[in-house]
Amino acid sequence: MKYTMDENMKYETAMKEIESIVAEMESGTLELDTLTEKLKRAQTLIQLCKKRLTDTDNEVKRILDSQK
Repeated sequence: MKYTMDENMKYETAMKEIESIVAEMESGTLELDTLTEKLKRAQTLIQLCKKRLTDTDNEVKRILDSQK
């Protein structure tokens, strides 16, 4: 299964899901196939979070630059 980014997902929601996936992985109880799927989902969520952080950083810089 290929995961796509949900552009409408909030950063905080994505982070909570990532934290949940990490906790499941650390528990050591996931089957191999499930582990692989969870890892793929986490990767997609991390990409979304990075994009949100970059977009926010750029927007803050733009706002600050416009006030100079």
